[in-house]
Amino acid sequence: MNSFEQYTDFELVQKILAGETELFEIIIRRNNAALYKIGRSYNYNHEDTQDLMQDTYIDAFTHLSKFENRATFKTWIIKIMLNNCFRKQHKWNYQNITAKEITDKSQPMFSNPQHTDTNNSVLNRELKLVIENALQNVPTDYRLVFTLREVNGLSVEETSNVLNISESNVKVRLNRAKTMLRKEVEKAYSAEEIFEFNLIYCDAMVEKVMQKLKELPK
Repeated sequence: MNSFEQYTDFELVQKILAGETELFEIIIRRNNAALYKIGRSYNYNHEDTQDLMQDTYIDAFTHLSKFENRATFKTWIIKIMLNNCFRKQHKWNYQNITAKEITDKSQPMFSNPQHTDTNNSVLNRELKLVIENALQNVPTDYRLVFTLREVNGLSVEETSNVLNISESNVKVRLNRAKTMLRKEVEKAYSAEEIFEFNLIYCDAMVEKVMQKLKELPK
C-alpha cells in the first residue's frame, strides 16, 4: 500500500471512482486524526466519535463523485464530519459575532520554536487530560475554530469555508478561544498530544469502514 502514498487526494479519488475501491483505505488513514479531533472537540466521547467517523467515511465514499477539488479533500470531509456532529446533537448555532479590529498573527498556539524532543517527552497522559478538559470548557463556537485552526492546521480561509462564517469571525473566535485557554494551558504543549488517535484505533477504523463499504449495495 505504501507505493500509493505518492498520490494526491484528488488522484486517489479518481482511482477509487474508477473502481479501485481498496484505495479508500489511504483516505481513511490520512484523515483519521483530523476527524477524531473534530468529534472530540464537539464534546463527543471516544466511542461516539468513532461512530461519527465511520458514518462520515461512508458518506464521503457514497458521495465521492461530488468532490470537485475546489477546496482540499481535508476540508471537504471535515465538513461532512461537522454536519454529522450537528445532526447528532440536533442543533447548531451560527451566531454572528461583530468583528473588531483583530489581526491574525498566523502563529499557531502549539508551534513554539522552543519545542524540543525533551520538552515533548515529558508530556504524559495527565497533561493531555488537562488540555482536553481545558478545551471542553471553551464554548463550542470557539472550540471548533480553535481545533480547525490550531490542531488540524486549516487556514483562516479554509476554516471560514468549513464553518460558513466570515474570515473576520474566524479571527475573532480564535483569539477569544486562545484567551480562554491561556489561563489553563501552556503554549509548550504540542498539537499532536491533543485528542491523540492511536494507531490501534486507526487500524480498527480502517477495518470497520472497509467492511461497511463491501456491504453497500452495488
